[in-house]
Amino acid sequence: MKITGIGAMAVMVMPRRAMAARNSLRSLRTGVQPGNKTRLVIETAQRPSYTISYPENQLVIRLANTAANASLAPTLAAGTLVSSISQAQSGDTLEIRAMLRRPVSDIPKSQIMVLSPNGDTDYRLVLDFAAGTAASQSNQAAAQQIAAATPSKKYTIVIDAGHGGKDPGCIGKGGTKEKVVVLAVAKKLKAKLDAAGFKTYLTRSDDTYLKLAERASIAERRKGDLFISLHANANPSRAMKGFSIYTLSEKASDEEAQKLADAENAADKIDVSGFSEFSKDIRIALSALQQHAVAELSEEYAMGCAKTFRGSGIEQQPGANVRHAPFAVLRSTVPGALVELGHLSNAAEEKLLKSDSHQNKLANAIVKSIKKYNFDV
Repeated sequence: MKITGIGAMAVMVMPRRAMAARNSLRSLRTGVQPGNKTRLVIETAQRPSYTISYPENQLVIRLANTAANASLAPTLAAGTLVSSISQAQSGDTLEIRAMLRRPVSDIPKSQIMVLSPNGDTDYRLVLDFAAGTAASQSNQAAAQQIAAATPSKKYTIVIDAGHGGKDPGCIGKGGTKEKVVVLAVAKKLKAKLDAAGFKTYLTRSDDTYLKLAERASIAERRKGDLFISLHANANPSRAMKGFSIYTLSEKASDEEAQKLADAENAADKIDVSGFSEFSKDIRIALSALQQHAVAELSEEYAMGCAKTFRGSGIEQQPGANVRHAPFAVLRSTVPGALVELGHLSNAAEEKLLKSDSHQNKLANAIVKSIKKYNFDV
């Protein structure tokens, strides 16, 4: 999905939260869609974090940090593939099991949506699917692997190495500067994406200072399909380590996310001479439709990126898989995420982030996550 327009510069905001409140199940229902497809709708109070598996003649959806609703009776429409739906609680995970009349193939990402609250409805995880065979599943998986390995078109990726010039970013105890580490990873990432058939641009290719709105506008001008802003973190606790991934939200998901956004947004306040308001050059508001679409696409990429990092053996910072905060650099009509590659405040991770081998490992993981991302939703 391509969205056009001009990104807006940001207000800086918000503070920290502790533990996320537990999600709750609101409704379960099925319906029939054109093309003889079955639609399964799972409605929850908060945005769901989910995984899907396909045991024989079943569809299993696991919702993280979600409570079952024993009093809830699913609403099942006639003529669908779903014969019954059950719930089971396993720790903090709610397992929703749909028994099927016939087996289904893996559901393409283009047929899975998370819809935001609208009127009388809360968040809805929507899955559209049709019957398939084991052979068709294998064929589909093979086709997906080929598509992932070779992009059907040259998608444009804009890579933003955070900070630069008079803004060094955070500095490790050993003197390692964030702006140096992220530029090194950005250059490696660009080379790998170019080799994989993507069209890539760097917001900066040297030690240059750029304002946050300018970084976002580069993604707009280049007609980016995905924007990735690379950073390295710091924490008052020297023991804290691991990567973290963020998407744009007006409300921070927790206090730490807000503090990080405040710190990153403060880069625009460093020794700025000849400062002028952005209102003449940048439209302040995106349409509600644009905001919703960009948020959904950004969330999808961020969730996949976090999963790919973990699968590549890269340690994750404790907490949510993806966090949200009002980052100025992400205010754009281009879907994107801010990736904190690790903590320079942790001595062991500072050494890792300086190393060529670990930088390549990080870049490889991002390339893999981009190949898995569905640009055509």
